[in-house]
Parts: sequence; C-alpha cells; structure tokens
Amino acid sequence: MKNQILINAKLNKFNKEITISGDKSLSIRWVLFSSLATGISKATNLLLSEDVLAALEAIKKLGIKVKITKKNCLIYGKGINGYCYKKNIIINAKNSGTLGRLILGLLIDTPYKIKIIGDQSLSKRDFRRVTEPLEKFGAKFELSKKRYLPLTISGSNNLRPIKYIENKGSAQCKSSVILAGLRTNGKTFIKAKKSRDHTELLCKYLNLPLKIKKKKNFDLIEINKATSYSPLNYEIPGDISSSAFFLALTALSNKSKLLIKNVNTNPSRIGIITILKKMGVKIKLKNIRNYKGESVSDIFIESPKKLKSINCPKKLNSGAIDEFLVIFLVAAKANGISQFRNLSELNQKESPRLTWGSKILNLMGVKNITTNDSIKIYGNPNLKINKKIIINNYLKDHRVFMTSVIAALSFGGVWEIHDKDSINTSFPEFLKIVNFLNK
Repeated sequence: MKNQILINAKLNKFNKEITISGDKSLSIRWVLFSSLATGISKATNLLLSEDVLAALEAIKKLGIKVKITKKNCLIYGKGINGYCYKKNIIINAKNSGTLGRLILGLLIDTPYKIKIIGDQSLSKRDFRRVTEPLEKFGAKFELSKKRYLPLTISGSNNLRPIKYIENKGSAQCKSSVILAGLRTNGKTFIKAKKSRDHTELLCKYLNLPLKIKKKKNFDLIEINKATSYSPLNYEIPGDISSSAFFLALTALSNKSKLLIKNVNTNPSRIGIITILKKMGVKIKLKNIRNYKGESVSDIFIESPKKLKSINCPKKLNSGAIDEFLVIFLVAAKANGISQFRNLSELNQKESPRLTWGSKILNLMGVKNITTNDSIKIYGNPNLKINKKIIINNYLKDHRVFMTSVIAALSFGGVWEIHDKDSINTSFPEFLKIVNFLNK
C-alpha cells in the first residue's frame, strides 16, 4: 500500500484559498534560458518536481553551476557558447517531453555525441517530429526504431537556418526550433499552428532576436542568431495545469468556493477556463497583471447549480490539451451529451490519455463513444458511484493519477489508485492541497 492510495469518501464542501506550485513549463524554460545567459540568474517558487530537477541535472552535465537553497535557485550562466561539451555525456530527461525536446535545440552544435534517455513513458513518445527539423540545421540523430528514445545527437559547426512548418500545435517542437535558430547564423522562419507561447515571450523579454506576426490560425516567427543576453531573475507563477484539478474539483462539488492565488493565466493556456465557463461554471480572473510578458491572475471559482454539456470548439484544444482528462469528468456530470474532437494529440502524451479518459469514464459507468481523435460523453447530473474502482498500469502518468483522485472525491465509491509517486513528475504538493481542502 506504500505507493497507492485508497479513497472511500466524497469531499465535503469547502471555501478556501490556495497557492499552487510553480509553473512547470516556465520552470524548465527558465533553467534552459538561464544556462546560456551571461551571469547569475535567480528563480523563486521554482517547481522542484522530477521534471525540473532533471533539467537542472542536464545543464550541470553541460558544465553549468547550479545552487538550490530553501528560498531560491541560482544558475551561473557562462554565456551563449558556455556549454562545456565532453565525450560520453548522457542526459536523462526522465518523464519530461519539454526537457527532452527543447534541449535538443540547444545541443545542435555539440562536437561530441550526446545521448538522451528517458523513462518508460517518455521512451514511447515520438521524437522524430522534432529531430526532423533539427536535422535540416545540420545536426545528426540516431533514434531507437527511427522514432524513439534513447537517441544520440551529433552537432555541427556549420549550422544553416531553415524554414519550418509546425502544423500539430506542438509548443515543444516549435520551441526546440526557436532555440536552434538562436544558435544559427542567418534567419530561421517558422510557420506554427497556434500553441503555447512561453518560449516566444521569454525571448521577447530577454530582447533576443525574434519577431512574430500573429495570424488567425498560425504565427509567423523569424529568428536570428543570439550573441548574448542578461541573467533572468524570475518569480515563477503558479501552474494553470496543476490548478485545473482544483478548478474541476470545485466545479464538481456542491456549494464550494475556491480562490487560487498568483497563477500563470497566459491566454494560450486557459482553455480549461473558457470551457468550464461555457459549461456554466462561475470563474473570475482577479488581480490581473503582466509579469515579464506573462499574464498572471488570481482565479476565483464557485460551484454551479448545474452543469451544461458542451460541443467543444476545436480552436480551444491547444489551450487545454493537458487538462482534458479532468474536463471529461466535468462532462460526465453535465446535463446532456458533450463532444470533443481533433484530440489525437492526447494519445501522444505521457500515456494515451484519450484512451485513458474513456477507460476511467467506463469504470465510472459513464457512457462514452471514443474514436482515435474524438470522444462523446453522455453526462449524468445524478451520477453516484457505489463500487470499487482500481486504477493501475497507466505508465505512471501523473495526470491520470490526479484525475482519478478528483473523480473519487467528486463521485464517491471506493477507489484504489496506484503509483501515487507519479505526482512527483509535475506536482509533488498535490495530495497536501487535497488534504487541506478536506479539513
């Protein structure tokens, strides 16, 4: 029972205020950008999850000094060409697609082969989608089964700029090419389907040579080689993807209110808020402010009297791609049939999440029809669970674990949920906050 939990009671109503751990996407990007800055960068509220710790270990292997204290993290950057490349470097990206893909863009000038490995889940994810454009810069790759980790990268001292079309809405692929462009003479051009823009915002804040033209369905990005940039001192705001579990929990609870302080509410990340509002949930962004290009807010949410079904617009998908598992739970309690389309990207995550979303609903007794890229959920406002449900063998996907906890607290029944250590990937404080709401 050490690495599993048993939940056999629904959560009582609550009216609380919480803060959420630092944003994972920003934490990893801060590590990578700071590693090539000239001087000492400092972060507070850095997320010290396994993914971010893996990023810190990665830059240490490249010769960058890191110091972690109780209050902050310091990175001693040596400049844009400051990596110390050695033979036989192995970088373990653990569970992090963000680290595994983005760092490749920074390694395209390595004179020695560098090996990238990951855990069982990351080793099943497609890396060809990012190595293909990076090969055009001049780097060379050897991949397991031509697509997966482990892989090796061999850099080039004669990098050439590229033109790249990113049509999957992958911020990781786009960001990796941006980082490679910053290391390459000449102009690199990207036409990218709308996705998270944290990398672009950091480039702008650091005055790096990047230009963006925003179109309706895509962005045109132009990158030139960077020569140097100043240290990045950053107070990492809370993670909206981690907040999503408590937004869903409040939406599924009775007569509850929650205020989540200081959350990154970047417009490219708040699809869940738009979707929940369309489903009848009362949500307000308060104390909105701009922090180094990012939008940061306090989020106030109140339980609705009833939930409406949704025919989810496809344009909201990229802004909620990591939150759909809990959105499906809200749809399970909605009045009517909810539909979600164009979600094949969900099955490219840490586990096949669209498949797992359907599996959890089936275990709950919620009718759903699922294809390889869509799901139709037949909501039941009176749904109550009176049986035992076991969640196991899900590639230790942290979001499957946390979604299962939210389902157990919202719908009742007896839930035996395995691999609780999976939360260390992104949100080690998750169960502590759950217990706080249950006091």
